Amino acid sequence: MNMKHDVLDVALLVGGWSAERAVSLEKGKTVEVALIELGHNVRVIDVQKDLPSLIQSLTPKPDVVFNNLHGTGGEDGVIQGVLEMLDIPYTHSDVCASAIAMDKPRTKILVETVGVPTPKGVVLTKNQIVNGQIPYAPPYVIKPPHEGSSVGVHMIRAQDNRPINIGLDIEDHDLLLVEEYIAGRELTVAVLDGKAQAVTEIVSHTEFFDYEAKYQDQTTEYVLPAKISSDIYDLALDYAERVYNIVGCAGLARCDFRFDESLGTEGLFLLEINTQPGFTAQSIGPSQVIYNGTSFNALCERLIETALCPKNENKIVKFSKRKVA
Repeated sequence: MNMKHDVLDVALLVGGWSAERAVSLEKGKTVEVALIELGHNVRVIDVQKDLPSLIQSLTPKPDVVFNNLHGTGGEDGVIQGVLEMLDIPYTHSDVCASAIAMDKPRTKILVETVGVPTPKGVVLTKNQIVNGQIPYAPPYVIKPPHEGSSVGVHMIRAQDNRPINIGLDIEDHDLLLVEEYIAGRELTVAVLDGKAQAVTEIVSHTEFFDYEAKYQDQTTEYVLPAKISSDIYDLALDYAERVYNIVGCAGLARCDFRFDESLGTEGLFLLEINTQPGFTAQSIGPSQVIYNGTSFNALCERLIETALCPKNENKIVKFSKRKVA
């Protein structure tokens, strides 16, 4: 379906009630401008944890929803389920893929069935962690199993002699994922409609690419294309496509990796897949699509177009020719 000559009523969802609310509100302004420039009628909805209010805001029904929510409620299948019930098409991944991707322990199990390695990990209670019942020697990483954007991630270093402090930002989580820390480089790959776009290296000046590095630290560097060997570059692209497809994603998603150069091709590990990646022209996912020759506005149009495709239509399409590093 060609959207170029169709004016659509688009509901842009921003805000939400997760720890990433502020990011969604701010970044959503860029999407709003793009949709208006494309000639669509845009209805911006600040989503609260109030279902009757949301339904009222979506009445009359828009032609399509552009989902720009992040974190709990926005990319875990909750808002997707609401939109399914209301029979409103929406961008990005469906209920099942969104729920799986947000569940890090289950994602690890699933992607390893298609040959994509992940760091060794175990789900423990907070009491087990505080009492030192961890089957790994440090360094390791403690994170909530169902959060995005590195919210609540804690790094325990080998030289730490202090008691493990879980931190107030994850005090509401009874279960936590403990993963072995993978030393090395941070790599990320965007996948659009099943096609890996490029590899970006993230050079952050924090211990790892945490929430601060993503949204607050202005010194974080993004190297596109990543200056790595062609075999690792191609392997990252391949792994990203495998993960995207086995999880069942649609639209744009982003796979984050750690790469331990000392292990060669055995040193590339998936950390997570994000089904609602940051969405501005400068954000990692869109920037890779733009690197391949497509404008930010055209990407927005593409996501709307695929959202309006019939559910049973194959969404794995060629969108742009990928550049090779």
